[in-house]
Amino acid sequence: MTGLRQWLLRRLLLGSGQLVAVVLLVFALTEALPGDAAVALAGDQPDPQRIAALRTAMHLDRPAYERLADWAAGLLHGDFGTSLVSGRPVSSYLADGFGPTVLLAALTVVLLVPVAGGLGVLAARHEGRFTDRLISAVTLAVYAVPEFALGILLVTVFALRLGWLPPTAVGYGADLPAHPAVLVLPVLVLLSRPVCSLARLVRAGMIDALAAPYAAQARRYGIPGARIRYAHALPNALAPAAQQLARTVDWLLCGVIVVEALFVIPGLGTVLMNAVAERDVPVIQGLAIVFGLTAVVLNLGADVVAHRFAPRAQVAA
Repeated sequence: MTGLRQWLLRRLLLGSGQLVAVVLLVFALTEALPGDAAVALAGDQPDPQRIAALRTAMHLDRPAYERLADWAAGLLHGDFGTSLVSGRPVSSYLADGFGPTVLLAALTVVLLVPVAGGLGVLAARHEGRFTDRLISAVTLAVYAVPEFALGILLVTVFALRLGWLPPTAVGYGADLPAHPAVLVLPVLVLLSRPVCSLARLVRAGMIDALAAPYAAQARRYGIPGARIRYAHALPNALAPAAQQLARTVDWLLCGVIVVEALFVIPGLGTVLMNAVAERDVPVIQGLAIVFGLTAVVLNLGADVVAHRFAPRAQVAA
């Protein structure tokens, strides 16, 4: 227990340092963006005096270190700041886009775990045979297709030619659960690459685990093959897969921009694209902090799961 507590403490300290680094990096990158909200609001033919007045009203004329200190102090109290364009709290933007993005990510993860795990176990059971080669070839081929290309292909076939599914979410409002058909194509696109990578990882882990001495010893004792696979080998195979799953969930929350843009879904990706177009720095910073915090928490959770399933594995602290 002492060793586990020390390991958890190291991971928490590392996660805290990563959060501080995320805050500093996000502020530095948004400061480096060309132009600002004052220029965007001044119009196509901006007057220098009007730009200066807007910068003063938005406190953009203050030194960067002062704005960083105020912003960091607000983050400690859960205040992400106020939009420079609309005057709305950044938290309201996050709340508006959070639902659709989390819904897409949750549906993808719910389907991802059983599909990828089942394909990985099936390929490992038939190692070197036709089923294994087929699964490996298909997953490799699908993984090589970019999300936007696969999305366009699915829309062309299933929405435009066959007419089975709607091509976008336009006209369906923000209540996506009431229109499940709208979610089919986006979820398929989001599933494509994670299923392939996770299935191949589970396959490799299962093959190694089934070839381990403890699995051979269990067979000599007459333990059924299904119990060896699912009660002994699968937990060890899930240790690296858990970390990959955490990175996948992080990608689903942070990299869903292409899918939301392609299918016109009003999620966090759409909010981010609009904020970048308007140079709305507080909204961009708030989204980046949410994405960074999500990444740190998910990776910490993945390390804990991996440590739980395979405590002998040398998980980086």
